[in-house]
Amino acid sequence: MTRNPDIELYANGRQTRGYLARPAGDGARPGVVVIQEWWGLNDNIRDIADRFAAEGFVALAPDLYYGEVAHEPDEARKLAMALEYPDALGVIQAAVDYLLADEGVAPKKVGIVGFCMGGGLAWHGAAKLEGIGAAVPCYGGGPEMTPQEAARIQAPVLAIYGGQDRGVSPEVARRRAALMDAAGVANEMVIYEDAGHAFMNDRRPVYDPEAAEDAWRRILALFRETLREDN
Repeated sequence: MTRNPDIELYANGRQTRGYLARPAGDGARPGVVVIQEWWGLNDNIRDIADRFAAEGFVALAPDLYYGEVAHEPDEARKLAMALEYPDALGVIQAAVDYLLADEGVAPKKVGIVGFCMGGGLAWHGAAKLEGIGAAVPCYGGGPEMTPQEAARIQAPVLAIYGGQDRGVSPEVARRRAALMDAAGVANEMVIYEDAGHAFMNDRRPVYDPEAAEDAWRRILALFRETLREDN
C-alpha cells in the first residue's frame, strides 16, 4: 500500500504534520480526526486513518509530538508526560479546522476519535473544541473534567473501555459517564469486560479482535448517524 504524504498543520505558533487519508471517488465526505496513542503518529494510527477512508470518511491524524515517535514504553512515557493539554488541544483544533476548510469535507462538523492518551484528549476536546459533531474516547484517561466543563459538551459521546484495564479502570469510565449524565450530555459507555487497555491496537499483545471489531462497528455507526448534512 502506498502511503499518502503528510500535510502541514500550524498550531501554537509551530508547524507540525498530519496524515490525511481520503476515500476513493468524488463528492464531499464526512471528516474525522484520529488522535494518537502515547506512541505518537505511527503506522498504527495511520492504518486507522486509512480504515476510516476505506469506509468513506476523510480522516486526518495530527502529530501531537511534532515529529517524534516512541518505540519503547519508556520513550512513550516521557513524551506523554511532556505533553501539555492546551498545546495538544490546539493541534487537534488545527486538524479540525483543516478538515472544515476542505471542500471535500461535508458537513461542516467533524468527528474526533482518540485512543489511550488520545482518548482523554477526545473527551476534553468534545468540551473545548469548535466544530465537533461527535466524540469517541477509547480507553481515555487524562485529567478529570469539572461539571462546568462537561456541560459544555454539545456533541454525542461514545466512550469505550476495557473491563480489565488497570490504567483507565471501569470505575473511571463510570465516573465520567455519571458526570456527562449529570450535565445532560448525550452519551453511551461501552465496557468490554474481558478486554484490557489498548485492546483495539492490533500491533500490541493486548489486541482483542472480537472486542475491537465490535467497537469499530459502533464508532462507524455513530459517525454515520451524526456526521450528516441533515443532522
